[in-house]
Amino acid sequence: MEKFLEGLAEVFELETTEVTPELSLSTIAWDSLAIVSTIALIDEHFDVMVDGQALASCETVADIQKLIAAAK
Repeated sequence: MEKFLEGLAEVFELETTEVTPELSLSTIAWDSLAIVSTIALIDEHFDVMVDGQALASCETVADIQKLIAAAK
C-alpha cells in the first residue's frame, strides 16, 4: 500500500507524507485527469479495475482504499 500512496502523492502533486487515509479529496484537484490516473495506478499496483464513477464519488483516500478492497 505504501507504493500506492506514493503514486497517489504524484497524482495529487503532494508530498508523500500528506497522503493519509483522512485526506479529503475536495482539498486537491480531484478532477477527471486525477481519476483516470488513479484508475491506472490501482490497476498497476493491485491488478483490479474500479468503476470510474464509483472512484469519482470517493471523498477521502480511505474511501479509495475501501473501493480497492471491494474490487479484489
